[in-house]
Amino acid sequence: MCNFKLLATKGSVVMTNNDKLKAGRAFLKADDWGELSKLETDQQLGKPTPPLQKPIHDGAKLIDLIPPTEFTLGTMPFMEVVKKRRSRRKFLDEPLSLEQLSILLWTTQGIQRLIRGTSIRPVASGGARHPFESYLYVERVDGLAKGLYRYQPLEHQLVLLREGDLSEDTNAALRGQLYNSAVVFLWTAIPYRTEWRYSILSGKLIAQDSGHLAQNLYLAAEAIGCGACAIGAYDQVKADGLLSVDGADEFTVYAAITGRIKDKR
Repeated sequence: MCNFKLLATKGSVVMTNNDKLKAGRAFLKADDWGELSKLETDQQLGKPTPPLQKPIHDGAKLIDLIPPTEFTLGTMPFMEVVKKRRSRRKFLDEPLSLEQLSILLWTTQGIQRLIRGTSIRPVASGGARHPFESYLYVERVDGLAKGLYRYQPLEHQLVLLREGDLSEDTNAALRGQLYNSAVVFLWTAIPYRTEWRYSILSGKLIAQDSGHLAQNLYLAAEAIGCGACAIGAYDQVKADGLLSVDGADEFTVYAAITGRIKDKR
């Protein structure tokens, strides 16, 4: 990576705005692949493969989702879906069905098959590392109580983390961008899942992979009569606090709001 000139002020070292712009541009470049070849990654050292998903505690409430083999929605032609895709912030007051939610979860992080400790999913991920956990704040879904949930892709289930109206805390985490959404997706990264194989390149790969998640959500939502809007300007501290993650080994990296929209076809 590039070295940047730092500005010393009153004994402390800070980066100027120009330094930060340069650092951001350097982050987007693929300059470290040569350096990676000189390193011993944890994978090369024979350390255990990171778990594919977080464990659940004993007695947790689990909710079965509609399996992909039983999906009845999402038959809109692909080119029509692409033409309709846009960020949507106005939603109907109607709840999502459990099938709609199941489709949105499976198309963003569901598992198609397992191969030697890795998972193949509907979204691309560098080295099939899939470093994300999918959390949901459910406001309106048929058959589900309001509250905070986490998706368990191996079982295609939801685990209830906290029941109740968390709209105020969720809206604060989204910096006032909850709008009238039925479900909020909050994706965290567990960086070590990618670092185990890619070490110093992991930050760039995780950033790329998060875009794959959001685009699949957009396309799947349009295909089933819903809309979505990705939220990049969330409050990091409040979002991590809402999800009860430590902000170091797991932290929020992206969010999106979803809900039903009026079909104008």
